[in-house]
Amino acid sequence: MQAEIITIGDEILIGQIIDTNSAYIGKALNSIGVSVYQITSVQDHKQHILKALAEAEANADIIIITGGLGPTKDDITKHTICEYFNDTLVRNASVTKNIKRLWRDYVKQPLQQVNLDQALMPSKAKVLMNRVGSAPGIWIEKAEKVFISMPGVPLEMKTLMQEEVLPKLIKKYKRPFIKHKTLLTYGIGESMLAAKIEDWEDNLPDYIKLAYLPSLGKVRLRLSGKGINAQELSNEIDKQITAVLPLIKEVFVGFEADGELEVLIAKKLTKCHKTLAIAESCTGGKLAETFTQHAGASAYFQGAIVPYKTQSKINILGVSENLIKEHSVVSAAVVEAMAVQCRKLYASDYALATTGNAGPTKGDSEAEIGTVYIAIASEKGVISHKYQLGNNRTRVIKKAVNKALELFKKEIFKN
Repeated sequence: MQAEIITIGDEILIGQIIDTNSAYIGKALNSIGVSVYQITSVQDHKQHILKALAEAEANADIIIITGGLGPTKDDITKHTICEYFNDTLVRNASVTKNIKRLWRDYVKQPLQQVNLDQALMPSKAKVLMNRVGSAPGIWIEKAEKVFISMPGVPLEMKTLMQEEVLPKLIKKYKRPFIKHKTLLTYGIGESMLAAKIEDWEDNLPDYIKLAYLPSLGKVRLRLSGKGINAQELSNEIDKQITAVLPLIKEVFVGFEADGELEVLIAKKLTKCHKTLAIAESCTGGKLAETFTQHAGASAYFQGAIVPYKTQSKINILGVSENLIKEHSVVSAAVVEAMAVQCRKLYASDYALATTGNAGPTKGDSEAEIGTVYIAIASEKGVISHKYQLGNNRTRVIKKAVNKALELFKKEIFKN
């Protein structure tokens, strides 16, 4: 069972917006056993859309389109669909009623004719009622294939997918089961990880595939299987995970379904009733943001300080000026002092600290660009590590954040 996704809009092609719709649709389809064959983005141009529809029909069983269903003249999707299916637009009473309801209850502005004209639908289409917007979805069947068109507004598209599209696809098609399980590893590169598990990977069953998803300082391993028996498929994937875990035990930190590394740390701290504070220089607040982006961080996160300038480390955090002069602001001695002082300042159980030279210039230290020190302070004392993370500023910062998470997770999970 194959699907193709077509996103319509010049704004995608010129980089004005990011196409998040395709990612959502692909994940939703995968959850019901439908594989995405291809994703295509096209201009708001009739001939381009017609060509994309013809190619998609040759490739896939299900063709899903988003975009171009608005009330303005540049929204041409409905008219183009009519041309593709040799159809005409007719006014749909149910859609008209829904539009009037929306304007009465929510919009509170005069209803324009262009809005009412969104009730014009291809006569061969089934209406997918959009309860959160004025543009309905379109469902047209041709032989055993289905063409679905939805608005490009993410909220409207997601609502239609969950309430209309997925239930109808489940009812119409008999689908295989698709199962994914993703392992998270930190502190090892893709090639080294592949070498560790080469023999295991070579012996995977044909219906289970392995994908490497590398990022800065971490690699996700995704096992994907497809079959007609859900339980047998799940059992085999679990069996393969049991076999691979001893090979990667030093770098394995958890499963993606349980949350990213900061989520695992948060759960551990909350369960143990422990707290964390952060003092970060070269990472500039990115480490704190990693934790506070998730709801419930106040249960364990005491706070953070970003003493970016050397003098701030002295004046605010209380690091000894003589210590900085003796060892340099980018050093093990200074990052350890930062962690210790931060833990005192916030009265926390743990403190993380970073200092380094992310570049492109050396700043207040002669340390080489890419040099980063990370420290962890606790009631047991303080430990620090030195890393050389390259010479690209953005990558150095992201790598430093990931390395800090990796180190802290190992520290708190020792107990």
